[in-house]
Amino acid sequence: MEQYIGLDVSLKDTSISVRQDGKRIWRGKCASDPKLLAEVIRKRAPHPRRIVFETGPLSVWFYHALTAEGLPAICIDARHAKAHLDMAPNKTDANDADGLAHLAEVGFYREVRVKGFDSMLIRTLVAGRRQLLKMQIQMSNQIRGLLKTFGLVVPKGVGGVFDRNVRTLLEDDAALARIILPLLQAWSEMRRQAAELNKQMVGLGRENRHCRLLMSVPGVGIVTATAFTAAVEDPDNFKNSRSVGAWVGLTTKRYQSGEVDYDGHISRRGDGHLRTLLYEAAAVMLTRSIADSSLRRWGLELRERLGFKRAAVALARKLAVIMHAMMKTGELFDRRIEAAA
Repeated sequence: MEQYIGLDVSLKDTSISVRQDGKRIWRGKCASDPKLLAEVIRKRAPHPRRIVFETGPLSVWFYHALTAEGLPAICIDARHAKAHLDMAPNKTDANDADGLAHLAEVGFYREVRVKGFDSMLIRTLVAGRRQLLKMQIQMSNQIRGLLKTFGLVVPKGVGGVFDRNVRTLLEDDAALARIILPLLQAWSEMRRQAAELNKQMVGLGRENRHCRLLMSVPGVGIVTATAFTAAVEDPDNFKNSRSVGAWVGLTTKRYQSGEVDYDGHISRRGDGHLRTLLYEAAAVMLTRSIADSSLRRWGLELRERLGFKRAAVALARKLAVIMHAMMKTGELFDRRIEAAA
């Protein structure tokens, strides 16, 4: 007999539910450790057919660890699972595990692709660099705001210019300097560490053939190319290039019910940071890029009709489609090809 297992994963404990022949045969708890879970599953369900759990912070680790143990792990979309789990009269971890086990048994779920550790390592690098840059800007703004209280206005400037300007303003105020200089030192350290992560990203981009390929697109730099490569992983993960635009969340939502039928804003699904990077690349192509191409001309014509923001969103979606096609074919960006994606 085959068993179907549902796992409700949390940071400390994982609730387990085992179903067989349409009914629950066992449920319990275990520490959130894939090796311990594998032992419990082998003991309570010696013939597992599906082991289902939702997307979450630990899903990548759980999926790869359980798969390495030879267990049929399946990660499903939490948004789809929520509709089923909300039908339970009481919201408990045990009931959620029961609901996931039921989904595993009937096969009514949407499996998601779990990224490999190599791709997650690159995504971690991109996210870490982004966070340091954000903290660096916040810290510099905080220093500017604190100095304004005492009538000290820091002139415009970034990097070393900002550092020198702040130190110059503090030369005649030792009491204020004892407060601001530690903040300035922390800002300098964040700037140095961000530069180190940026250096690592440049090194990865030079070694990755897909990144080198994508950077032939005007407006696409090392950050966008690296983030896109890490998100897509293998171009064969998508049946066609057009589906990448919807996967990133750059296609419009549609609502239809009876006589009501309208299109809304973009869905904003998927990787929000990658979507932002694609939008920025499109904005660069529309405003600052001097490299002429049929794609840029298409975007400029769209801007004349629909305005800048809508044109940038449409161009960002088309960039995602073209970049995926480039990864699949291994060809450089051809400025002469008409934008028909």
